[in-house]
Amino acid sequence: MFQSNKICHWRRVRSFFWPILLGAIFAHPVAASQGKLVVRDDPGGSVEQQVAAVRDLQTNGTRVEIRGDFCMSACTMYLALTDVCTTPRTIFGFHGPGSEIYGIGLPPAAFEHWSRVIARHYPEPIRSWYLNVARNRTIGFYSVRGRDLIEMGVAAC
Repeated sequence: MFQSNKICHWRRVRSFFWPILLGAIFAHPVAASQGKLVVRDDPGGSVEQQVAAVRDLQTNGTRVEIRGDFCMSACTMYLALTDVCTTPRTIFGFHGPGSEIYGIGLPPAAFEHWSRVIARHYPEPIRSWYLNVARNRTIGFYSVRGRDLIEMGVAAC
């Protein structure tokens, strides 16, 4: 399903996304209007905060459209929503949970807990793949195109 050649290594990614990430610091990656949230070029963030945001969006029945060039890390948790779609060209970055210090791992119990929290935000077969493969990459990430997620059942927009 997911091939090892889809692995992006941090150095390559950092050089490609550095200008984009700087832009993300100064611009919010989402725009909301009348029951719809459009996500563009979201580098991710705190899993805890994303859990709360996804819960609020689901409770309010907000449609989420992932339309940017990339949706990395915690951004991928929007896939939990019942009314979510993506473009075929969006690149999603999946990786396992880590500490707030890049490259420093979590204790095993915390790693297992946060892996399962993240996995609950993915539909099958993404959930199983994440638990069996992607969560084990904590430096860099697995790159998956929106078109691949659409083939697995995520709605296209």
